[in-house]
Amino acid sequence: MTKHPAVSGDLEGISSLIVGGAVFNTQYNDNPEDLAIEAIISYALDNGMNAFDTSPYYGPSEVMIGQAFKSLTDKGIIARENYYICTKVGRIRLDEFDYSAEWVKKSIARSLERLHTTYLDVVHLHDIEFCTETQIFEALSALKELKAQGVIKYVGISGYPVDFLYQIAKKAKETASIGSLDTVMSYSNMCLQNTTLLEYHDRFFQDCDIKMLNNASILSMSLLRTGSTKTFHPAPQELKDTCEELGKQLKEKYDEDLTDLSVRFALRGWNDKRGSTVIGCSNVAELEDTAIQFKTISENGSVSASKDAPVVEFAQKFLGTHLNEVWKSGIEH
Repeated sequence: MTKHPAVSGDLEGISSLIVGGAVFNTQYNDNPEDLAIEAIISYALDNGMNAFDTSPYYGPSEVMIGQAFKSLTDKGIIARENYYICTKVGRIRLDEFDYSAEWVKKSIARSLERLHTTYLDVVHLHDIEFCTETQIFEALSALKELKAQGVIKYVGISGYPVDFLYQIAKKAKETASIGSLDTVMSYSNMCLQNTTLLEYHDRFFQDCDIKMLNNASILSMSLLRTGSTKTFHPAPQELKDTCEELGKQLKEKYDEDLTDLSVRFALRGWNDKRGSTVIGCSNVAELEDTAIQFKTISENGSVSASKDAPVVEFAQKFLGTHLNEVWKSGIEH
């Protein structure tokens, strides 16, 4: 018996904050194996965060999270019924993709082994803008088959271009062999620099009949972190430079940290939106800070929003034409 409550098993039981595993990767950390994954997972579960998101694309992330789950289970600290595992399939490396039914099944089998589990709570078809519509629906058919077998509980899609995600989710609903998707997740599209996902929110639920819409990468893959953006980031250089300068201006004019402001803006904007926010934290201190900010926003949202309002207004005016600017991702559709 553990001190952590069992999860309900349905999507409504997933916590408002999901711990993201993309940062457990060399793109964000030079030595991800040195990260204290067990401590991060323990802190999350102790503080009401019961879901963990990863992908085979995130380098060693699946393996490291799985090892941490196993270690904590062996120590009697957690049990499988205490948490949700969310992973993905289709994107393998930066420029390597496979959405075939054969690969989907192999990848899922590998994820089960890596994560030391007999089932996966949520599986997203990863970055669907990089494949054709035919490939998408072949992969979704394979995922639905695995769902029918009980290997996967919920199936969804993820990616960057919001309108393309919407179009595919709508077509899935209209395709008898697939039906309405359970979840959709987009990244960098409900943040200080881009609020497109919020604008599509109602359409996803009304037109596509999904159950959950998740917002990931609220710092837009480091674009909205104080300092320089990570070199892998696909945004135009002018947008990167503008965000870096914004960070300096916020500090100079308001003594405000771009990272902190961006976190508060995104958490507040997505709170109670029938979906979770996926947060990437490399250590317990970062996770604790985000959890505290979320608690403050949830309990005293109007006051904190009023305090941030002039700073947010300045930031978005400073972004100018870069507000809601997007970058190319995937192939032409």
